[in-house]
Amino acid sequence: MRHGWHAHNRFTLLPESKRFLPAMFTAIEQAEHYVFLELYLMESGTLAERVIDALTRAARRGVHVALLLDGYGAMGLSNADRRRLHEGGVALRFFNPLGFHSLARNLSRDHRKIMLVDGQMAFVGGFGAVDAFLNAWYEIAVCAEGPVVTDWEALFRQLWDSRMTRDYLIDKPAMTLPSSRVDPQRPKGEMRGRSMDGRGYRYQAIRRSLHQRVDGTATRLWLCTPYFVPTFTLRRRLARAARRGVDVRLLLPGSENDHPGVRYASQRFYHALLKAGVRIFEFQPTFIHAKFVLADNWSSIGSCNFDHWNLHWNLEANQEVDDPHFAEEVRELFERNFATSDEVDSAAWAARPWPQRAKEWLYGTLDSLVTRLK
Repeated sequence: MRHGWHAHNRFTLLPESKRFLPAMFTAIEQAEHYVFLELYLMESGTLAERVIDALTRAARRGVHVALLLDGYGAMGLSNADRRRLHEGGVALRFFNPLGFHSLARNLSRDHRKIMLVDGQMAFVGGFGAVDAFLNAWYEIAVCAEGPVVTDWEALFRQLWDSRMTRDYLIDKPAMTLPSSRVDPQRPKGEMRGRSMDGRGYRYQAIRRSLHQRVDGTATRLWLCTPYFVPTFTLRRRLARAARRGVDVRLLLPGSENDHPGVRYASQRFYHALLKAGVRIFEFQPTFIHAKFVLADNWSSIGSCNFDHWNLHWNLEANQEVDDPHFAEEVRELFERNFATSDEVDSAAWAARPWPQRAKEWLYGTLDSLVTRLK
């Protein structure tokens, strides 16, 4: 589903869970008509308990609540919590539960993170309902208000009704989503934005949009991703941008990482990128799970890691904003994160010890093998 640019939006940057979680819970509490929530990760724990409580309270006061979870990413959600949602009036569906069908179908996951309230606001980011988001992982989100919400709601409704989703209880009557309350003509601000989605190898609008921005950026290209295993094409474009004088920087996880092997696989690209003039920063305080990009005055924030796995298999969702004031907020956020990161020194990296090189080779080889199996 291709969506165009909309004017007259308002976008609020919500860095860290201490900003986006309270904003999202407040929106649920104030909802009058419906709440649609789509997540990849949800597992039983403190945060899931809070989400379930908020959703069931909304349902009890007559709000239509629809929760769409990925069939694999929600495997950690207990049966007791699933029953609580169902008995509390929440319509619960799962995208593509694992089954005895093709491997390719099992690998296709819903990695999007979207929350919609009353057709008035959309929250988009990399968040999930797992306890790691409370203090162990650094994440950001954006709240969108205005005409762009129309496209986010259409995206959710399309997937909710697709053949790839299944109700929690097979014998439960399928919930029909309430009529949309979005007024696409109602302006909220002065910012330009568009929803951007990806559907694996079938529809790669997110990748094409990023490539276009990398090629066309004039001054800066800053990218944050937790899993830097990009395609050859993206690596080449980043290097070319740096060679023509663009300030290209990567904000990547440091030693705090939920998949250390992926970090070693990504580090095999450091030498060539550093040689081309790309600056690389490794975030130190916690594991940085955020995915956002700044290219001149254009920003992209959402679920896409910009790695070959996400781009090939997953459903993804990013909010793009083309606005100088919002870009300034994103720039300040990057600067704060650069200040708490260690910049990789090119000379020191070239002299790194052989055990580090061996890990890069091992995990890089595994990554290449997995890539060829796709």
